[in-house]
Amino acid sequence: MNGPEIHLSVAPELRLFIPSERRQGRTALVTDGSSTLGHVVESLGVPLTEAGRLLVDGREVAVSHIPSAGESVDVYGVERPQQVPGAPLRFLLDVHLGTLARRLRLLGVDAAYENEDIGDPALATLSAKEQRVLLSRDRGLLRRREIWAGAYIYSDRPDDQLRDVLERFAPALAPWTRCTACNGRLAKADKDSVQDQLQQGTQRSYDVFAQCTACDRVYWRGAHHARLQAIVEEAVREFGGAAA
Repeated sequence: MNGPEIHLSVAPELRLFIPSERRQGRTALVTDGSSTLGHVVESLGVPLTEAGRLLVDGREVAVSHIPSAGESVDVYGVERPQQVPGAPLRFLLDVHLGTLARRLRLLGVDAAYENEDIGDPALATLSAKEQRVLLSRDRGLLRRREIWAGAYIYSDRPDDQLRDVLERFAPALAPWTRCTACNGRLAKADKDSVQDQLQQGTQRSYDVFAQCTACDRVYWRGAHHARLQAIVEEAVREFGGAAA
C-alpha cells in the first residue's frame, strides 16, 4: 500500500483485536488514500460494533472520514452504558452463547437464541428484521453490514459474559418473568391446570407454579432454584431491579 501515512492509537480495551506490534501506543499506518476511517479500523481487526468515538487531530469524525497524510487518529471503545436508539432493547445470541441466553432470560431480558447454527447471513438478517442487538464472539459475524446492531462478547465464562452485557447495555431486569427455554412470557399457573405435566413427587412437594404462554413449559421452585436465585440476586444487587 502506498498512500497517506497516518498515526493511529487504539484504546487499551480494544488492543486485543489488533496486531501485537500496534498495542504499545501510537503507530504509523499507511492507508490507500480512498478507504474510510471505518474501513481502516476494521482492517486492523477491530469490529465497528466495538469502536466508539473516532478523533482526528482531537476532533470527532464519522466512520466515513477519509484519512489524510499526517493525521493523528484516536480510536476509543464504546461508552457505557451504551445507548441503542430506535427500538426496544432486545438481543439475539449466536449458537455458542446458550448459557448467556438462558441467564438473560432468567433476569427477564428479551434474548432470542438459535440453538442450531443457522449461518452468519441468516443471523445478521434476523438481527436487522427484528432490530435486535446481535451478541457474538465471532468478529467476522459482527462485521456483516446487514446487522442492525451488535456487540462482541469478550469472555468465554458465562458469569463474566452476563456481567459484561448488563454493564454495557443496562437492560431493565425483571427476574422470573421469561421462559429460559424459549424466551416467552411466564404467567402464574394454577396447580390443577398443569397437574398432568408434573411428576407425582413434584405434585406433592410444590404448590406455586408458572407456565410459559408460548411453549407451555411449567416452572416451579425446585432443586435448582437456590443456584438460580444466587445468579438473580447478584445481578440485581449490582445492576438493579427486583429479585422477587
